[in-house]
Amino acid sequence: MSFPNPFLLLNYEPALESLGDDYFDIVSAAEFPRHILRFRNDQVLLKLGLDPQSVTDADFIQAFGYFQAQQLPLALRYHGYQFGEYNPFLGDGRGFLYGQVRGTDGELYDFGTKGSGTTPYSRGGDGRLTLKGGVREVLAAEMLHVLGVRTSRCLSLIETGEALWRGDEPSPTRSSVMVRFSRSHIRFGTFERLHYLNRPDLTQKLLNHVIQYYYPHLWNQPDQYTHFYAELVQRVAKLVAEWMSVGFCHAVLNTDNMSITGESFDYGPYAFIDQYNPRFTAAYFDYFGRYSYGNQPSICRWNLEMLQVPLKAVISSTEMEAGLSQFEQHYHTAYLQRILNKLGFEGSEALEEAISERYPQGVATHLLKLTLQLLQEAQIGYHDFFLALRQQFSADWRTDKSLIFAAGESQSDAVMECFAQWRSHYHQILTTLPEEKMGAIAQRLNQHNPSTILLRPEIEAIWEPITVEDDWTPFYDLLKRIWDSVIQPEV
Repeated sequence: MSFPNPFLLLNYEPALESLGDDYFDIVSAAEFPRHILRFRNDQVLLKLGLDPQSVTDADFIQAFGYFQAQQLPLALRYHGYQFGEYNPFLGDGRGFLYGQVRGTDGELYDFGTKGSGTTPYSRGGDGRLTLKGGVREVLAAEMLHVLGVRTSRCLSLIETGEALWRGDEPSPTRSSVMVRFSRSHIRFGTFERLHYLNRPDLTQKLLNHVIQYYYPHLWNQPDQYTHFYAELVQRVAKLVAEWMSVGFCHAVLNTDNMSITGESFDYGPYAFIDQYNPRFTAAYFDYFGRYSYGNQPSICRWNLEMLQVPLKAVISSTEMEAGLSQFEQHYHTAYLQRILNKLGFEGSEALEEAISERYPQGVATHLLKLTLQLLQEAQIGYHDFFLALRQQFSADWRTDKSLIFAAGESQSDAVMECFAQWRSHYHQILTTLPEEKMGAIAQRLNQHNPSTILLRPEIEAIWEPITVEDDWTPFYDLLKRIWDSVIQPEV
């Protein structure tokens, strides 16, 4: 007895389709010679209100390998600034919007494909995704999700049995099709295209759609457009702070890779930093370091500034500049909060209030400065430092400063001076907090400092057995270690 495919029974909403074909092209999916499900995200199924046990692998393959569905596949149109140069020849070149559904939280989500075949925007490409590219995106999305970063996730990854030729991978290489689960695939570049076409009417129509679906608390409110842009600035600033705090370098922050909802998505040659180095660049083709780790906040601010150009059709420049002027403060607040959590402490306001009687104001910012100085001078592993803090922390540190990283003193005099200043400041903060707070510090350290981080050697280590022996066990083991890498507080 066969049961209907749960994916085909979801209540799909034609939200973007209702805008009309000024924003997309109807396309068809490629036909593939093989369909092997390599990854299914049962956590996302729960967010869709589906019981994972009731969804078979065959259901995934039918819906997201053969793309059997009632809704039309839509390749979205957009432009974008790529490495600072405007490109009007973009669009969904190897993917499409499969459908839009409500999650159990009531929010609208997209199923977007990657590697599903050519479209009018493939520009001579084959519209395919390498299997390694799919594996990398699955890992990136899950790692960022576990670390509390606002990110898209992968619903499924299916190997499709074709041989692909790529300049940045040993070829021929294996092919795949991925389905991304995200808040929206509307990009900054979606608006930039409309400005290029001199269609302010379509800009306002799209902006109304964005606010109605993704900023509903602003819909039909006074100055809704102004408040939308100001909130987008805040969302993007917070997102970049999340990336920076977890040591993530996106690598290709073109405006066509910036989501209008302030969500992280589209992971290409990303990398997590090994050591704290603002000049670290993840993409081999980023010759001048435009998208280096340390440049990410300023680049995202620049992208927001470029977005003002098409939005001027609807929102005054003065009001948008006022919103953008808050970017640095939003970023600093969010980044400070995240680093304090990684150090075991509450947010800056709570920390300042707790120790205001015994320590000068600005203690949180000074601790951040000393931490980054130590990480840069010592060139110790960025993630190793915070993980060691998690593993070694003891309530005894509050009463005996010499116990703080007692075994970590074997570097140059300059480094040891940085370490002594950091240790002294960290200890002084501990002494101003009541003893009963030590358990909460340990809990935050467990929650914000992962035991596994996705450095490039980790990815290569799981890719080799896939290539040589078609052994996926290390991949699934790594995913499990990622999911188990932080300890969430008990509710």
